[in-house]
Amino acid sequence: MQQSTPKTARPDPQPSRAKGEGAVSTTCPYCGVGCGVKATPDGGGAAAIAGDAAHPANFGRLCSKGAALGETVGLEGRLLYPQVGGARASWHTALDLVARRFSDAITAHGPDSVALYISGQLLTEDYYVANKLMKGYVGSANIDTNSRLCMASSVAGHKRAFGADTVPGVYADLEEADAIVLVGSNLAWCHPVLYQRIAAAKAARPDMRIVNIDPRRTASSDLAEIALRLAPGSDVALFNGLLNEIAARGAIDEAYTSAHISGLQEALAAAAPASLQAVAETTDLAEADLRAFYDLWIGAERVVTIYSQGVNQSTSGADKVNAILNCHLATGRIGRPGMGPFSVTGQPNAMGGREVGGLSNMLAGHLELDNADHREAVRAFWGAPTMSPKPGLKAVDLFRACADGRIKALWIMSTNPAVSMPEADAVAAAIKACEFVAVSDVIERTDTTALADVLLPATAWGEKNGTVTNSERRISRQRAFLPAPGEARPDWRIICDVATRMGWGDAFDFANPAAVFREHAALSGVAGAMGRDFDISAYADLSDADYAGLAPFQWPAPAKRSGDASTGREGGRFFAKGGFFTPDGKARMLPLAPRPPAAATDARYPLRLNTGRVRDHWHTMTRTAKSARLSSHIAEPYVEIHPADAARLGVEPASLVRLESPTGVMIARALVTDRTSRGHLFTPMHWTRQWSSLGRVDTLVAAAVDPVSGQPELKGAIVRAEPYAAAWYGFAICRREMRPDTEYWARAVSPAGWRVELADASAPEDWETFARALFSGPNGRAADPAYGVAATVRDEARGIARVALMEEGRVVGALFAAREPVAIARSHVIGLMENDAPAAPILAA
Repeated sequence: MQQSTPKTARPDPQPSRAKGEGAVSTTCPYCGVGCGVKATPDGGGAAAIAGDAAHPANFGRLCSKGAALGETVGLEGRLLYPQVGGARASWHTALDLVARRFSDAITAHGPDSVALYISGQLLTEDYYVANKLMKGYVGSANIDTNSRLCMASSVAGHKRAFGADTVPGVYADLEEADAIVLVGSNLAWCHPVLYQRIAAAKAARPDMRIVNIDPRRTASSDLAEIALRLAPGSDVALFNGLLNEIAARGAIDEAYTSAHISGLQEALAAAAPASLQAVAETTDLAEADLRAFYDLWIGAERVVTIYSQGVNQSTSGADKVNAILNCHLATGRIGRPGMGPFSVTGQPNAMGGREVGGLSNMLAGHLELDNADHREAVRAFWGAPTMSPKPGLKAVDLFRACADGRIKALWIMSTNPAVSMPEADAVAAAIKACEFVAVSDVIERTDTTALADVLLPATAWGEKNGTVTNSERRISRQRAFLPAPGEARPDWRIICDVATRMGWGDAFDFANPAAVFREHAALSGVAGAMGRDFDISAYADLSDADYAGLAPFQWPAPAKRSGDASTGREGGRFFAKGGFFTPDGKARMLPLAPRPPAAATDARYPLRLNTGRVRDHWHTMTRTAKSARLSSHIAEPYVEIHPADAARLGVEPASLVRLESPTGVMIARALVTDRTSRGHLFTPMHWTRQWSSLGRVDTLVAAAVDPVSGQPELKGAIVRAEPYAAAWYGFAICRREMRPDTEYWARAVSPAGWRVELADASAPEDWETFARALFSGPNGRAADPAYGVAATVRDEARGIARVALMEEGRVVGALFAAREPVAIARSHVIGLMENDAPAAPILAA
């Protein structure tokens, strides 16, 4: 390892504030809508949150998660100091160790023996320096991102069709469209502000039509005139059928396709077998419903097709994307107001990560890693000693390489792969097996940090400065309005500190995020000069002060524009007049054939599981679980099951269901509903070992990937289901944190402290002893039978037990247990506890 003196980073530029006004303009850290937020710190570590009426993504609107951001900025559970081997360490010790272990592995085994796994929750500046370090200085492309799990198929589809990862449209198209088609996108819960914008547009123009295409009925169905509950994985058949109908009805735009499209005839030939009857059989849809959809899509010229994870997270995800793009390209419905395909991203900076080459098969500026000219251009710009000559390992293969010993040193940043990756148990085992693991995070206790040798405390939203890019290519500033707690540092600085210790200090001597952004913008000018779509070189000379006050803007923003006409741009859109980023300037339509999901159901695993999100939680809950308000929406993992399947399996409403796949086991609360079809289940993906004993859905999901994009089929698994044989069920509330010791539990914060759902296959011998242990909290006092006063209610005939524990005359915890699922109004009991009600009314609730 080369030694170099670490540079001292200078302070980040702080946002300017109007006199007498404490609000800081920043950007929401949740989904890819990229809403503007006004944060007003209260001086005590918290902040009031409001939507930014001036931000063009949301115009002041916020969703439930965004509105509750002020409830999630506390320091509970924060990682505040570096740790080595579980013990507090200095930054000097921790950084030296990371640099030494990476350098030693590279020396002994080559650059491909190390890897970074990063996140769409990093800021663009963090992403940029991480990719510069790995691809240009370490000399390996073994750097992948959790955007591989959500956006890789869209990237692949865009590149195959357009020649670059270009999102053609803008949010204004959603308000200008005559028809909006949602495909695999529960926009109402996953991108609520965009849904609000569409709802407002429809209220203003009632003739606007909405189609929702999803295997289950969702909240997004409420706005739709047509809801198609298609069979999972049959999207290619559906859109091949649409392409077939477009041709049959003479709706192909001959002028546009002849001037700007190649592959039309091949795509039409591949779609020809997709007759209405054949598509109906493949998709499980009625021919009349298909005809209604095709009539609407073809008849409404201004149509936007919005797609998200239901399309991307599939072993045929890239083909699904291209099947959608084929229909828009054939009709020329792209790049003009109110029309086009629209990929909406799941993470706040999935787009920014793509712009700096965050995926293992990409370079910065949307340049190609497997293109020698592109590699040399980036190497020369960086002055790098080397450049990875080939794409690196994609996420699934990266963790397999950890398991079999090819990866000797791994650095994970701002993500929780022990929960979010498919075959999550195997991934956790792979991380544990790796010789050296560093994790940068804001939270001390996660499923992934528990497996690390070194923990590096990073600054969180509210403490970070940088930029993010939303789904419409709009770059916005994220600004700090809270001081960094403890010894937490920005991710970009941590990465630069390690790079300096590895001997590359001069290349990573950035003073602040503004300096990183300037270099990123300058490199994009190199890409723009080579004919790429991403170019923000107009900002390459931005001063620190201008960076601090940077207003949201859309790319491209080249230093010298060549004119919109040559690139086909109109109103910030791409491709209305062609200008694709292929060698001949033409888009490619692809011949596609439907393929079923990777795993077929069989007698052992007869049910198909669909996965997704809930409205008020985010990813693995490290932020949203801090909010009692958000946790009250859905407080535990659940599984939707059709009434006919529930009756056949003997599953009662609100009971527990044990799900088993070839790769794992899960227990969840039964929600008997016809929102899902017979033979199909649905469960959300948020719960971790920190919040539920057996609630991790990705333990059930096999690590099958799309052959083009490498994106896992996270949307589906094959499972069997059976009632969980509970001897008793319980619900408990307590003023202090509870750590239950039952086979099933799911806990959440509440206004009264903590709440937990419980169940086990055997009942406690003594309910008071059990309750005392449950309520003992960190100090363990309540476990002492001499401490506090317990009030107990028993009804042996009904199998009911209720225990309240009082300390100094105040109820500190209450347990409700029964042979059946506990039938009490949770919010009522929590309200009694919050308002210091005596034990009697609480136990009588």
